[in-house]
Amino acid sequence: WQLVESGGDWVHTGGSLRLSCVASGFSFSEYAAGWFRQAPGKEREGVSFISKAGDNTVYADSVKGRFTISRDNAKNMVYLQMNRLEPEDTAIYYCAVEFDRFGRLPRLETDYTYWGRGTQVTVSS
Repeated sequence: WQLVESGGDWVHTGGSLRLSCVASGFSFSEYAAGWFRQAPGKEREGVSFISKAGDNTVYADSVKGRFTISRDNAKNMVYLQMNRLEPEDTAIYYCAVEFDRFGRLPRLETDYTYWGRGTQVTVSS
């Protein structure tokens, strides 16, 4: 299996980025997906989560209204559209997936087994 993130970059405050994560080696449509981030000196935190069918999404309060998670199961992709970026959004962003037979939509870092290596997002003021 493999998860590979892309789309991280350096932007000014107020800018936008779209992160992508491509999955391979497993039946992606059976897995819930999430985006996490880790800023320097801080613990990794959950940003957004999406159910395996894409019909349920959850956002951290800090990104609600600015970020949108989506997925395309036909392409084995999950996305994170990030708008109105702030310096506080600077972090390494990780894609994670977890088999979700019963549609629980896991939201804790410890719930997720499979992780990508991350992509760096830097927002300067």
